Amino acid sequence: MRLLGLDVGSKTVGVAISDELGLTAQKLETISIDETRHNFGMKAIKKLVREYDVTGFVLGLPKNMDGSDGVSVSRSKNYGKRLEDKFSLPVAYSDERLTTIEADRVLIEEAEIHDRKKRKEVIDQMAAVLILQNYLDLKRRNTDGSNN
Repeated sequence: MRLLGLDVGSKTVGVAISDELGLTAQKLETISIDETRHNFGMKAIKKLVREYDVTGFVLGLPKNMDGSDGVSVSRSKNYGKRLEDKFSLPVAYSDERLTTIEADRVLIEEAEIHDRKKRKEVIDQMAAVLILQNYLDLKRRNTDGSNN
């Protein structure tokens, strides 16, 4: 089981991949998209699906802090629908509130990337890692039956 984690933005999609056991997530790349030109990066996603033998997708669901849906939730769900239609693979959603802030913190404190420009190059990938890792951890906890 290999899942692609995606952090869908208006101009880029951060991509992460799970290991074969579905335990950990690693960053892969950032795909540029252009919604106005109907370029959603599907060629790049197709390449990754084939290369890693992907069995499904996990997309961040960027809810507002109060839990309500905003414009970004619609963007994410529309992207998920495109993925389902194109690849016939399951799409799951994971709450991504604060993942970009957490990704920025990790890049500064743990990776010691203090240059804002360098962080910007990988922030979407790191957010995708956090989205996918949160999903994998929650799935494992629910399977194990533990609440920790």
